[in-house]
Amino acid sequence: MNTSKSQARSAARLAASQALYQQHMEGTALAKLLDEFHQHRLGREIEDDQYADADVDFFDDIVAGVDARRDEIDAKLTEKLADGWTVKRLDKTMLQILRAGAYELMARPDVTVGTVISEYVDVAKAFFDDREAKFVNGVLDAVAKSVR
Repeated sequence: MNTSKSQARSAARLAASQALYQQHMEGTALAKLLDEFHQHRLGREIEDDQYADADVDFFDDIVAGVDARRDEIDAKLTEKLADGWTVKRLDKTMLQILRAGAYELMARPDVTVGTVISEYVDVAKAFFDDREAKFVNGVLDAVAKSVR
C-alpha cells in the first residue's frame, strides 16, 4: 500500500474514532454525523490544525459499520475484557477506538490483523499514554484471534 493511501486510511481511522465519540456523546444521527465530518473535518484546516486528507469511503465504512453492528461489536469486546469489566466501564474515547478496531477485524478482511492493531494503537497514543495503548493492543489481539 503506498504511503499516501496508508496515511489517508490512518487519518480516516482517527476521524472515525472522533466521529463515533461525538455520536456517543451527542446521539448525532448517522447521516448528519457523516455529512458534518465530510463538510468540516476531513482534510480541512481547523484553528490552524491541518487535518490530513482522509480516505472518505473508508471513514464512512468504519463509522456506518460500527453504527450498524454496535451490539455485536460490544458483545465481542465484552467477551475479551477482564472479568467484571463491561464496555460501559471503559473510557468513552477508548470505547470508540476499540469499537472501530473490532469492526475492522470483523468486517474488513482486506486489512491485515497487524495493520488494524498497530493503527488503533497509534490512534490510542493520540489520546492516551502507553499503558492504554497496550490495552488496545491486547483487546484487539484477542478479538482478532476469535474473528479471523
